[in-house]
Amino acid sequence: MATVMRVGFRTSPQNTDWASLEAAWAEAGQHDVFDSGWLNDHFMDPVRDRGGSGFEAMTALAALAHHVPGKTVGQTVLSATFRHPSVLAKEAMTLDHVTRGRYILGLGAGWHIGEHESFGIDLPPLGERFDRYESTIRVLRALFSDDARSMPGVTLEAPPFRLDGAVMEPGSVRPGGPRLWLGGQGPRGLRLAARYADGWNYASNLDGTLEGFIERRDLLVAACEAIERDPATLILSVQIIIPPAPAPRRATFDQAVAYGRAGAAEILLTTLAREGSPGIRRLATEVAEPLKATFG
Repeated sequence: MATVMRVGFRTSPQNTDWASLEAAWAEAGQHDVFDSGWLNDHFMDPVRDRGGSGFEAMTALAALAHHVPGKTVGQTVLSATFRHPSVLAKEAMTLDHVTRGRYILGLGAGWHIGEHESFGIDLPPLGERFDRYESTIRVLRALFSDDARSMPGVTLEAPPFRLDGAVMEPGSVRPGGPRLWLGGQGPRGLRLAARYADGWNYASNLDGTLEGFIERRDLLVAACEAIERDPATLILSVQIIIPPAPAPRRATFDQAVAYGRAGAAEILLTTLAREGSPGIRRLATEVAEPLKATFG
């Protein structure tokens, strides 16, 4: 059981206008109870097969980060299929400087079929997709390394990607580059998290359950031990949707407590960005503050 709980707020930048999204983040910056702020990464409404309004996750976070000084910021999770890993590394390094080292790069393999088809983005079969996902992670780690800070740079074969004397200047504010959180939920994704990640995110909002979290937690521990990594060095986080109505909010608060007691070190409370400031205030006073009090 966690003795100290970190709590983040998470707003989906879909189905909202910019003013409401910005107001939500500005409000969150006034609440010390939040340790972190997060967006998701979709080009459209992820609950629909096609269409729906949405803002892009990297540029949106760069514009919003100044509203939450001192808090960690990131995305849970960016789709590895949307951006070439070298472009993603440069974007992440820029956010590392914008936030003075407080940016976390959350990354997943990609999953929304209609979104990829409608925008003409390749979504390979699952095995190939995870091959590319691992290659993306390897490119990111190489470009965040000390060797990439100066000539001769880094050279890497990570098919279908290749680095040839790549130099990432300026170097990162945070030693070792932005922290990397991975979001894979299956056996291979968990093994990748054990090998490469600083943290792992469980998406309870995507049909996840407490039992599913516990099962994956145990698999992660086993995967860490298999490569002689201390499991305590891997941060476990859970994202939970907090409904606007009082009764469901109380039920999801109980879920958050249960996840914390099962080993989650950070709970990401998701609310609709279109609720603006009032939604964040409810999140802070009715869920985040009692959650922090529960864990001390």
